Amino acid sequence: MNLQSNDFELFDVPVRFAQDRSTLDARWKELQREAHPDNFAAQGAPEQRLAMQWSVRINEAYQRLKDPLKRAVYLCELHGAPIQAESNTAMPPEFLIQQMQWREALEDAEAIESLEEIASQALISRRETLSKIEQMIDGLQDYAAASQQVRSLMFVERFGSEVDARIDSLGQ
Repeated sequence: MNLQSNDFELFDVPVRFAQDRSTLDARWKELQREAHPDNFAAQGAPEQRLAMQWSVRINEAYQRLKDPLKRAVYLCELHGAPIQAESNTAMPPEFLIQQMQWREALEDAEAIESLEEIASQALISRRETLSKIEQMIDGLQDYAAASQQVRSLMFVERFGSEVDARIDSLGQ
């Protein structure tokens, strides 16, 4: 293992957006077994520290690879198309209109059923956006276009979390 490897190299999986979760899970367990600090208990402190660094590195890579949004951000950044979500907030007008409509619907919603419909719309949008990201990264290798979709996905996921929080507050 090499601490300088990217996450895909570390996990020995293809550098692409589409990943098999069970493969990632199995590889994570295998890597954790190899690097577990207990395996180095009889060795000196430097080896134990290195094992701990490996364990942290493996966990960080696993968190990025298993989450579609984090994986998309990572792939874009690896290929020179940083997301820059804080500084690049430009979005297509139709996306902004959709966001405004969702926000208005969320403000007006008083019943769980209305909120669940909004949550369903956000989930559909999330799936569609993930599909576009996969096509742009794996099919077209257009990382700049993918980064725009990743920013859209960030908005959709944040909105979905707000809707879920609102549903939870009404359900209590």
